[in-house]
Amino acid sequence: MNPENEIDKTEALEPVETAAANVAEARGGVDGRKRPKWLLPLIAVVCAVVLVVAGVVGWNMYRGAKLAEAKEACATAADGVRSQANEYNALLNGDAADAAAVKAEQVEDAKTVESLGKELKAMAPEYEGCVAEDAKGLDAATVKLGEQADWYGTHEKSLSKAVRAVTESKAAKTLETAKTNLTAKLDEASRLLADSDGKVADNATRDALSNAIDAANGLKDGNDPAKIDGARKTVEDAINGVNASVRAKTDADAQAAAAAARARAQAQSAYNGGSSYSGGAYRRTGGSASGSNTYRGTTSGGTGSGSTSGSGPAGGSAPKPNLNGAYGCDNSCTGKYDGYYHH
Repeated sequence: MNPENEIDKTEALEPVETAAANVAEARGGVDGRKRPKWLLPLIAVVCAVVLVVAGVVGWNMYRGAKLAEAKEACATAADGVRSQANEYNALLNGDAADAAAVKAEQVEDAKTVESLGKELKAMAPEYEGCVAEDAKGLDAATVKLGEQADWYGTHEKSLSKAVRAVTESKAAKTLETAKTNLTAKLDEASRLLADSDGKVADNATRDALSNAIDAANGLKDGNDPAKIDGARKTVEDAINGVNASVRAKTDADAQAAAAAARARAQAQSAYNGGSSYSGGAYRRTGGSASGSNTYRGTTSGGTGSGSTSGSGPAGGSAPKPNLNGAYGCDNSCTGKYDGYYHH
């Protein structure tokens, strides 16, 4: 046999010996000892425990993340509810409360008051907040809070609409009333202006009324009830001024008429001089002459009997005396202050 070939064979068998040695080492070690049978199961158990622990830790981490996420979402929903509720309550206690005080007779359309009343009777949802301790409970609370936020938002809009309807209807009624009142006052003022011509103590009051009428006519078709009502008040004041002036002139005319009547009565009394004639008797008193003349009796056929008292003669027939203080004579009689009348 060729030595070189022997060497080649030996070199070729070395890998087989190495592989066998490796198997032996895996089974029992390099020194040929075997490993315990419980080692592999223990390793398996340890690996399983590691996996379980890792799963639990992972699950807890996941659940914690979900819980944190649920808490955050619920808190956001709660903030939304509080914001919506605050807006609704501000409206409810503010403009809605003012509109609720408006009566049906104060608005143009009474249905607006009725609609507002229905809106005010709506029951707001009860806030619960985020009180759950797990993600599932918090998610349910988030959904409920979202529904409550929607309720507040919807009712805030509907309540605002109802309040606006009442406010606008009241404004329309106020404007209509102001125009009606001004028109009626203008009619009254126009009649008074025509009827008071020449009947006022001060004509400046009629000028003021005329100016007030012109100014009011320029405002009666406007849309500002305050200005229209102000114009009505100005016209009303001018009317009162003219009426007062009419009364003043009426009183002055009445006083003047009474004074004239008294003056006439006094003049008539002075003219009569205290003389009187009654039933065939004539009596004259007064004057600067002393004595008095008295005639009593009746006349028949132009003659009669009578007597005179004073300083003159008595007896005889005498005609009916005249009112000039002489009797039995015409204009040819002359009087003397001796108690007799002479031709």
